[in-house]
Amino acid sequence: MAKEEMVEFEGLVTEVLPDARFRVKLDAGPTIIAYTAGKMKKNRIKTLAGDRVTVEMSPYDLEKGRLIFRHKDAKAPPPPPPSQRPNFRR
Repeated sequence: MAKEEMVEFEGLVTEVLPDARFRVKLDAGPTIIAYTAGKMKKNRIKTLAGDRVTVEMSPYDLEKGRLIFRHKDAKAPPPPPPSQRPNFRR
């Protein structure tokens, strides 16, 4: 018996919930609850409210999903450089 193909959607994270779950507003219209995929946890990819994400969902349950990719925002400014400690001499 073959496995069913997962359906992918893009959306916007609207709310961060406890237990690594997120409320995601899909571009197609509905709002769903999604959790972070294991590879994103393993690679320590942080997801915040306002991030564009790709969500993978089962065709049997279209109310829950799994975050599989966080899109980089082209308009986001680069992170500030790390502050340097002054050199102390004894």
